[in-house]
Formats: sequence, C-alpha cells, structure tokens
Amino acid sequence: MSDLSFLQFQSDSSIEKSCSPPKNSSSNSSFQPKEEEIKWVFDKFDANKDGKISFEEFKAAIITVGWNLGDAEALNSFKAIDTDEDSFIDFDEFMGMFKGEDNDDEKVKQMEMKSAFQVFDLNGDGKISAEELSQVLKRLGENCNVSDCKKMVMGVDGNGDGFIDLNEFMTMMMSGNKLP
Repeated sequence: MSDLSFLQFQSDSSIEKSCSPPKNSSSNSSFQPKEEEIKWVFDKFDANKDGKISFEEFKAAIITVGWNLGDAEALNSFKAIDTDEDSFIDFDEFMGMFKGEDNDDEKVKQMEMKSAFQVFDLNGDGKISAEELSQVLKRLGENCNVSDCKKMVMGVDGNGDGFIDLNEFMTMMMSGNKLP
C-alpha cells in the first residue's frame, strides 16, 4: 500500500503543505475517516477558530463548497449534527457525524456520502476530476494546483480511469486505511 489518501496527501517538495491536512503517523485499522482529516475539515468550517461551528459558519461553509441547501434544510442538517442542542457543533459532534454515531441507518449514511460527493462533482457527470477537486479546494482556501490534484485522484482512483466515481469516493471516505 502506498501512503496516498485523498484528504491526506503525503506531500513532496513540489506540493505546498497547505494542500493537505496534517499527516497521520498512526495506522488506523477501522473503516472510518482519520481523526486528523476530520479535524482538518472541522477547522475549515470553524471560521473564527473558537473551537465550535455556529450555524452562520455552517451555512457559509456549505455555500463555499457548493451545496445548494435552503435555509430550512441547512438548519435541519445543523440540528441533526448538534446533538447536545447548544446551538454549536463542537469537534466531538462533528466527528460523530463523520463516524456515523447516533445513526445506524445505512441508507442515510449513503445519502450523506452522495451529498458530499456532489460537492466535488461540480459538473454533475458522476465523476470527480482533478480540475473539480482543485476548484473545491481553492474555495476552501487551499492552494492546490491541478497537477497536485491529479496525484491525489490517482491515489483514490481504483479503476484507473483518471476520475473518482461515487464508489471510489465512498470507499475513500469510509476507510481509515491508506488506499492502494
């Protein structure tokens, strides 16, 4: 297995460090995203860096990544994640969302993954290209060029077509293991 994963791209000297979340030094054998990757995403949503995500930060983040949720739908999503009902999403709640805590319904998990996939699939063709990945990362404030994104895509692309399809995306998101 290589050290490549989609969200945690092991950088070389030609790739800017801001292009990837922190390096995970431990091996995770569960089929969940790595905590460091979840923390990286959480920090992107937490605009004021107070350690919690307000509804306003949540709305701004989902708009930034391209989700077209109405106010009611955004509020329902926010409330579903805010399990302690304190009007903020803390890191534990955010992590619980990614790990599927308090959600045993596999169909709901698949719908959430499909929605996340659609954030990256900008043209709606059912595949994530390196160009689309680069555009979304730029919206999140990262400076990843297309060449770097092609390398990330290659680390996830199981069928070798140069794109990430929904199945490859779901495998990547649900697996804590490094991809081949």
